[in-house]
Amino acid sequence: MPFPETFLTELTERSDIVDVVSGYVRLTKRSGANLFGLCPFHSEKTPSFSVSPDKQIYHCFGCGKGGGVINFIMEIENLSFPEAVEFLAKRAGMTLPEETEDRESRRRSRMFALNKDAARFFYEQLSTPAGAAAKDYMKRRRIGPATAKNFGLGFAPGTWDSLVRAMRAKGYSDQELFDAGLVRRGKSGGFYDTFRNRLMFPVIDVRGNVIGFSGRILGDGEPKYMNSPETLVFNKSRNLFALNLAKKSKSGYIILAEGNIDVVSMHQAGFDSAVASLGTSLTPEQARLLSRYTNEVILAYDNDGAGKKAAQRAIGILEKLDLKVRVLAMSGAKDPDEYIQAKGAAAFRNLLEGSEDQVDYRLRQVLDKYDLSQDAQKVAFLKEATRLVARLPGAAEREVYAMRVASLAGVAADVVKAEVARLHKQNVRRAQTEAERQQSRPGHLAEAPGRIRYEDEASGKAEEGVLRVLLLDSALASDPSLPPAEDFTVPALRHIYTEVLARLRSGGEISPATLGGVLSAEEMSLLVALQDTPLTAANSERALKDYIHKIYECKELRQKPSSPEELLELQRKLRERKGY
Repeated sequence: MPFPETFLTELTERSDIVDVVSGYVRLTKRSGANLFGLCPFHSEKTPSFSVSPDKQIYHCFGCGKGGGVINFIMEIENLSFPEAVEFLAKRAGMTLPEETEDRESRRRSRMFALNKDAARFFYEQLSTPAGAAAKDYMKRRRIGPATAKNFGLGFAPGTWDSLVRAMRAKGYSDQELFDAGLVRRGKSGGFYDTFRNRLMFPVIDVRGNVIGFSGRILGDGEPKYMNSPETLVFNKSRNLFALNLAKKSKSGYIILAEGNIDVVSMHQAGFDSAVASLGTSLTPEQARLLSRYTNEVILAYDNDGAGKKAAQRAIGILEKLDLKVRVLAMSGAKDPDEYIQAKGAAAFRNLLEGSEDQVDYRLRQVLDKYDLSQDAQKVAFLKEATRLVARLPGAAEREVYAMRVASLAGVAADVVKAEVARLHKQNVRRAQTEAERQQSRPGHLAEAPGRIRYEDEASGKAEEGVLRVLLLDSALASDPSLPPAEDFTVPALRHIYTEVLARLRSGGEISPATLGGVLSAEEMSLLVALQDTPLTAANSERALKDYIHKIYECKELRQKPSSPEELLELQRKLRERKGY
């Protein structure tokens, strides 16, 4: 094990899960001893993410994720177990013990170092004769040297193996370059540079690690922009370009744009809170990442059909996180870079200050679809607009915008307000029904959202039961009738059972901290759900016997007797085992 159990226990004692989770999730709803908030791992409108101060665990009844404070940091920060331990140790002011670094952590560290060296190589290439084309491009886009340095912009030469040769000289293997997405494998078996003749934008995470690259082609060719592929350290749906810089901004909001050049241009003009998604539409993971650093997002998407469609989608994702959303309405320019170049920073600041609230923006988008001089079109407008207004969370907001809709359509305000109220009640009932479904918690883990499905459901439920009893009453770990691990039909439960039983029999501690390094995220979620399932200790010994009997019974039934004699023999064995 990489870390001593005593160290992990002290670390979790000094890292209260409520304090840690509160840095990422607003925990406002209390249910008994537990706190609830909106889950940071999936989109939801009704809080189903539970944090137990007593048990020091979290458990989402919606997506099923769960664990202790170390597991939470692993999930939310996308870290390995040793990296999450180091993260919390720094937070708690603790010194890490001498530990054996696991293979994945070594690979991650090595890949971070490789990406950093590659970024330096690209930056240095700007000063070579071959980098003149990239410098000319930056000059045309009015990107100054200070900005280029701040973002670490660079140039990927047009040759086939410039980076390969440079990184080999630093001691990196071709396989390491391939795993990092910096090279591709040729048909003849050799390797060649992924990025060639491109202006390079390093992608840096919020901890300052270079995790990947985005390259803009110089001249003709496709694709115009190329991003690093998914790697051990790079997931484009969970990161944002320039968030490492924007998180330091004092502006109070984050500007979300579509392109890297837009972001660079805005930062250069003094708008240091700009970020961009990495070649994708905004994802829920990116939105949750934004919510950790701001309560307000201004959308600065391209002023075309695709940009408007992307803005509508982004609004829907962001509003689920209770973020205030505004939208820039640019006229006379297709994107922020073009607007700033044409009209200057002062004009862009005025544009930001006058940006539309997302409700105004969406209402205008709805209005633009209909001709209100025609009755049928007016009715269609009212139906769509009232549905939009009914989804607003505040009663005052709904009333104000209901009156706005009535005024636009030229109908009585009371009629629109009544329809909005009806639709809102309908939405609330639907949300309550969904919340009750989620928080009623299915009786068995296999049925919960996102859970694994059990091929032998009866055996799987009994296997859960055995584990629940052992977690409740550790003395029963010495029961000689406990089945061998190979009789468990669910691989995840089999692994949990093996680890739990070994620790109980050796006097070890059972906790998310001590098991976090050996259980997968899915297995940890199962363990926490088992711990969070109510069970009385009064009849635990009898319950254990019943669960064990069911496991053996299911095992016998899976053998499928092929003759009447074998069937009778099976029935006899089952009667004997049951004791009647």
